[in-house]
Amino acid sequence: MKRSIGIVLALLLGAAVVVAIILGNGGGDGKPAVATVRGVIGSEKKPFFDDPRVRAAFEKHGLRVEVDTAGSRQIATEVKLDNYAFAFPSSVPAAEKIKKDRKVSTTFSPFYSPMAIATFQPIADLLTKAGLVRDSGNGYQVFDVAKYMDLVAKGTRWDKLPGNTAYPARKRILLTTTDVRSSNSAAMYLAMTSYVANGEDVVTTSSQVPKVAGVVAPIFLDQGYSQSSSEAPFDDYLVMGSGKTPMVMIYEAQYLSRVFAGDGSIKPDMRLLYPSPTVLSKHTLVPFTPQAAEVGRLLTEDPELRNLAAQYGFRTADPKAFADLVAKHKAPAARDLVDVVEPPTYEHLEGLIANIDRLYASGAVPQSASGAAPRTEGGP
Repeated sequence: MKRSIGIVLALLLGAAVVVAIILGNGGGDGKPAVATVRGVIGSEKKPFFDDPRVRAAFEKHGLRVEVDTAGSRQIATEVKLDNYAFAFPSSVPAAEKIKKDRKVSTTFSPFYSPMAIATFQPIADLLTKAGLVRDSGNGYQVFDVAKYMDLVAKGTRWDKLPGNTAYPARKRILLTTTDVRSSNSAAMYLAMTSYVANGEDVVTTSSQVPKVAGVVAPIFLDQGYSQSSSEAPFDDYLVMGSGKTPMVMIYEAQYLSRVFAGDGSIKPDMRLLYPSPTVLSKHTLVPFTPQAAEVGRLLTEDPELRNLAAQYGFRTADPKAFADLVAKHKAPAARDLVDVVEPPTYEHLEGLIANIDRLYASGAVPQSASGAAPRTEGGP
């Protein structure tokens, strides 16, 4: 009897060891165990992370990456990062803030996207006649930010542009953006306009912040309500047309990903413009765990993931994948952008946003670049 019990116990112990070995190897099929890594990202990267091909590429390396979305400034200031293994904002200033706060030594910048403007051919033609848009000579069009800010300062409306019969809208000429208080795309727009307002120079001192914020505030406040997600105004552009959104500040990747997908969402009359100056939105992953660091490394180095990132319009360390897609689809993408400026440091960018936020809260009418209060007729 004792001998039988001993045999049974030995068999059970052996079975337990086999199960443990199988589980340790991730299963009987030889695949590695899959570990779940949760992160918080900017909304513009959500389609990329949701792609089954991206999920499969991570799982080959034993990782299941799950993400929530938030504005980049929210990620840096409001999101409870203890709930996540990594943060992946869309700009270096926000990432540097997180890196400093979390005492992280390493970050990854696997891809980037220049800021761009989505508009329509009739609008681009009007702006060309008004001197705001010109041809680069290299297959893309350039939008003059300084001249645009002059029009905003004067409160110029679409229906007041000389010879405008294509878009006689009785509203001010304003780029649609997200809410600068929460969204990175608007903060990058603030970076380029603050550069112009600061005499073609990056804001580098606290003393420059209030004056520059007062100059650029109308381009945000005069829009009225702004959405917090960069996907929302771009979706309005795609669906509702020029009546709702004649021109919108976007990431280049948002527009090109639709061109590369060939899904018909980019209509024949839609156009992509590049601001001059522009800024590069460097999507920067800040890992809090070793597994999250592996996510950053794979995004940066894995050829399959880099090719998939290019299909979503992102520029990576391997320019060939992006260039091949541009050539294949005859996309109106700039090959080499020269007029690129750096954003202010996190502290100075935050100072500009805080000053604009106070104007939002107070209901004050900020001074325009000409020193006079913007006109109010015609609505935002």
